[in-house]
Amino acid sequence: MKDSQIAQAISQLANELRGVEFLFSSQEVSEYGSDYTEDLYFPPTAVCFPTTTQEVSLVMKFCFDHNISVFTRGAGTGLSGACLSVSEGLVLSTKKLNRIVNIDTQNLTATVESGVVNAHLKEAVEAVGLYYPPDPASQGSCSIGGNLAHGAGGPRAVKYGITRDYVLNLEVVLPNGQIIWTGANTLKNSTGFSLTHLMVGSEGMLGIITQAVLKLIPKPTQELLMVAAFADLSDCARAVNQVLLSKYKPCAIELMEKSGVEISMVATQTAFPTHPSAEAYLLFAFDGFEGEDLFAQAEGIFGILDNHNALDILPSPNADTSAAWWKVRRAIGETVKQVSPYKEEDTVVPRSAMPGLLKKVKEIGDQYGFQSVCYGHAGDGNLHVNILKNDLSDEYWHHEIPKAITEIFEYCKSVGGTISGEHGIGLVQAPYLPIVMGDAHFQLFRGIKETFDPKRILNPGKWLG
Repeated sequence: MKDSQIAQAISQLANELRGVEFLFSSQEVSEYGSDYTEDLYFPPTAVCFPTTTQEVSLVMKFCFDHNISVFTRGAGTGLSGACLSVSEGLVLSTKKLNRIVNIDTQNLTATVESGVVNAHLKEAVEAVGLYYPPDPASQGSCSIGGNLAHGAGGPRAVKYGITRDYVLNLEVVLPNGQIIWTGANTLKNSTGFSLTHLMVGSEGMLGIITQAVLKLIPKPTQELLMVAAFADLSDCARAVNQVLLSKYKPCAIELMEKSGVEISMVATQTAFPTHPSAEAYLLFAFDGFEGEDLFAQAEGIFGILDNHNALDILPSPNADTSAAWWKVRRAIGETVKQVSPYKEEDTVVPRSAMPGLLKKVKEIGDQYGFQSVCYGHAGDGNLHVNILKNDLSDEYWHHEIPKAITEIFEYCKSVGGTISGEHGIGLVQAPYLPIVMGDAHFQLFRGIKETFDPKRILNPGKWLG
């Protein structure tokens, strides 16, 4: 179908669905042409904002019948370009699917629409003494649907696990408009293939998630933060593994390189306990129900950190200080991009391989002449590597830096890791997927795609073509 015919067909759809908002003008759709991924920009033909599952179903049935590509978009906070409309078609925004349908305090579940913001869900369940642990850095703006589509994690994954671990059941609209629930609202389900877990991480290529039933837990009432400064990145990374081998169980262990902390402090105008000789910092969080127990755990890892040459170890004195430290950590990814164009790689390796990964990244950086800012979820082996363009030429940036990224990913594979821990593959990581996936994998992926989406209208142009 020609571009003009696609626009005309979507206009027809808008006329048929008078209750659904559509955007068509270039000015209106421009903000939906990008997400948080580098400097990519692909303005869509049109954008629609359904408010119910039934409206999503009607949109999809029309697009299926007319062979119109559909790109599902949550809050637009993704880092792989997975939601971008790389070809002519319709962006389906879940922004108005934003209702918390039910909080079940008897069964410890929440049923929410996919456009609900992560932090809004947290606030709602915490009001009744419950807790939804997955906490991506963009939790104040990212949506549950986007978290599900990418299998998002967050700092507390080291203790509580990732988004996938809290999904019981999903309502999904298939490409032809059919509506299904993928599982059951139960903690156990051994009934057929797990369509629920197939949908998690599917990046909008198999169906559109409209509702989710999520598992909750009792809310911890106490939290304690502690910062340790290190002069050596390797000492910093090795300390993490020793802490995890101990009897002490932090709910978060975040690694931050010196440059990332400094950039974030300036951009957010927020204080953080820096040390003049430090090259990296570890932010530890402990949570639970007894303050004395948290202090005992924090004190317990002092010796471990000291044995790994920590320069300084500081507990947070109060909640305001803790909030400031978290603000600096969570803002690093967003503030680094203000310094220079960048590429963010979401590397993940077995935890014991983290010291080697950090060393390898710096060696490759020296070889190719780029500056990197590393930070991430050290307790999970999930290291975010931000490669800054700085004064590199456009030609070098586009032709040589991908070679460096390939070497980083090849190293990850060699130690049993992979190329994405929580950001997905989308568009920008697609060229690197064959490093970790072979022909047999792609044959299976294509077969699954064909079963769900035989016309290939959902999110085309990404890693599965």
